Amino acid sequence: MIFIKTPEEIELTRAACDLVSRTLGEVAKWVKPGVTTLKLDTIAREFILDNGGKPACLGYHGFPGTLCIEVNETVVHGFPSNYTLREGDIVGTDCVTELNGFNGDSCYTFAVGEVDEKTKALLTTTRESLYKGIEAAKAGKRIGDISNAVQTYVERRGYSVVREMCGHGIGKSMHEDPEVPNYGRRGIGPVLKPGMTICIEPMINLGSKNIVIAQNGWECRTRDRKPSAHYEHTILITDDVPEILTTFDYIEAALQENR
Repeated sequence: MIFIKTPEEIELTRAACDLVSRTLGEVAKWVKPGVTTLKLDTIAREFILDNGGKPACLGYHGFPGTLCIEVNETVVHGFPSNYTLREGDIVGTDCVTELNGFNGDSCYTFAVGEVDEKTKALLTTTRESLYKGIEAAKAGKRIGDISNAVQTYVERRGYSVVREMCGHGIGKSMHEDPEVPNYGRRGIGPVLKPGMTICIEPMINLGSKNIVIAQNGWECRTRDRKPSAHYEHTILITDDVPEILTTFDYIEAALQENR
């Protein structure tokens, strides 16, 4: 069932989205060689709790972290660990915060130090595809228009789209209807209506689209072990252009300070 949010529910979602955005901005200050992914997870958890929220992923169906950690070939749902980030790695940090009963969701893939040109181009294209998907998310259009915008943009540039994982609606639950795939045909799927809040999150691979899921049932990586990138915003469908409820501004400010 797709929930159309009331003005009050939209404001609650907006507040949760601000918290998740600020959380990833805090995490951004610590992304550098020599830092463990467990340290990033601790930073996120403490920041969320200190600001009155709940780390929505922590304990979700047994998930052990606040952040889904995505190092190099990990597509989604990696566990925080004692893995120490190295120069040239990339690391995605997918985070969901619950605040006053509503959720905000965002992901950003960081370059750790200097990365090679092919990986840098993957990050750039994946992030650009996110905004192509958002541009297509207009009232009266359909989910397939978002999906096709993402797929067309990345495949024309030689990258592949993960099929098994997708975006989703969000609100009182972190995962609500509708599903928002990153591939598909225009003009299919549920109609986008004002008041819908959805997460668009391209997961794009440098090599093959094929993935492998680890024995723990969570961690998903590329089969060919080539890098994968992941960016995500929570958006609101309006009568006009879609409104992006999360922001990368806090991340970008932190990265600028780190330079």
